[in-house]
Order: sequence, then C-alpha cells, then structure tokens
Amino acid sequence: MSKKTESKKEDTKDVKKEQEAKEEKKTKSVSEDKKESSKKEGKWYVVHTYAGHENKVSATLKQKIKASNLGDNILDVLVPTQEKIEVREGKKVTLQEKIFPGYILVKMDLDNASWYAVRSTPGVTGFVGVGNKPTPLADKEVETIQQFSKMEAPTYKASFSVGEAIKIIDGPFSDFIGSVEGIDEAKGKIKVLVSIFGRETPVELDFLQVSKL
Repeated sequence: MSKKTESKKEDTKDVKKEQEAKEEKKTKSVSEDKKESSKKEGKWYVVHTYAGHENKVSATLKQKIKASNLGDNILDVLVPTQEKIEVREGKKVTLQEKIFPGYILVKMDLDNASWYAVRSTPGVTGFVGVGNKPTPLADKEVETIQQFSKMEAPTYKASFSVGEAIKIIDGPFSDFIGSVEGIDEAKGKIKVLVSIFGRETPVELDFLQVSKL
C-alpha cells in the first residue's frame, strides 16, 4: 500500500472522529438544554395551619420533603416574619413576629403527590383557594411579602391598647397615672392623657417611659 493511500485513510479517520465529536457535543448540549428547561419554577401557595404551629409545620414539612425526595416538586417553605421591638418591663426585646399568623407559604409545582405531602402534614388544615382548588399567589404579592419581611428597620410592638390606664415611670411626669390616647408603633411612641391642674393634657412619651398598672 502506498504512502499516499495510507495518508488519505488517516485523513478520512480524522474527519470521521471530528464529526463524531461534533455530534456528541451537539447531543450533550441538547440534553443539557432539556434538563435546564425541565427545572420547575413552581408557584407560591398559602397553606392554613393551626395558630401557633406555623414553625412546627414548616419544620415537619421540610423533613418530609427531604425524606420523600420531593425537592423537585416542593421547592421552598416560608413562615413570613418581621423583626419588631417589644418593650417588656422597661426593656427593649427584639422578636420575630409572624406577618400572617396561622399561615405559611409553600413554593411548589402542584400535582397530586405534592398536594398530598403538604395537606397530610400534621398541623395543616388546608390550602387557601377557591373551593378545593389551591390558588397560587400573584408574583407581585409574593414580592411584596418578601420585601416586607426583609425590612431592616425594626418597628415597635405595643403591649398597650388605647384607653388603657398606665403608669409613667420616667421623665418629668414620673409616677403619674394616665390613659393611653394613641400609639405610634413605627416610632415607639405613646400618647398619654394625664391630669394636670385638673385638666387632661396629652403627653407624648417613649414606650420605655411607661408601664402597665
């Protein structure tokens, strides 16, 4: 066999290998595209729970998702909370307050398996929706809830109510007894009516300056 013939065969083999490599790369790319497109984005649904059981339900459901390999269908579980400051016995206490007591949010691709996994979780009483059909939240609603939960500036949680009798424990009106006229939780301020010279006068105070009787 001549060198020219052998060279031609080698060239043919190289071209064939190159074509096979291109086909393999193309097949792999198509496969990855299909895999990427098959990823489920899911929708957020509101799930009703027993009041006070929100965190427990969330933890139980997350364990169930992991144990049953449902991570592709149930993507996230959220108990919406916001940081607040409560004044207790003259001291500021930071706490996480639930925005929607008695409810949790679940991001899922709804089918029979995912529906049953959530619905059968202890503490869950049902989905929020029309009839027996769960209704997903609108994207704008979800975005609003998430932004509200992430607000950095904590607000104050009042342990007082309008009309309630309280005692002033700090400032020029210390030891005065008054009644609550208004509450500003955002600023941590309270307006109290105190009797001065026989007349009720409104005084604005900090939550730390008053206490319950």
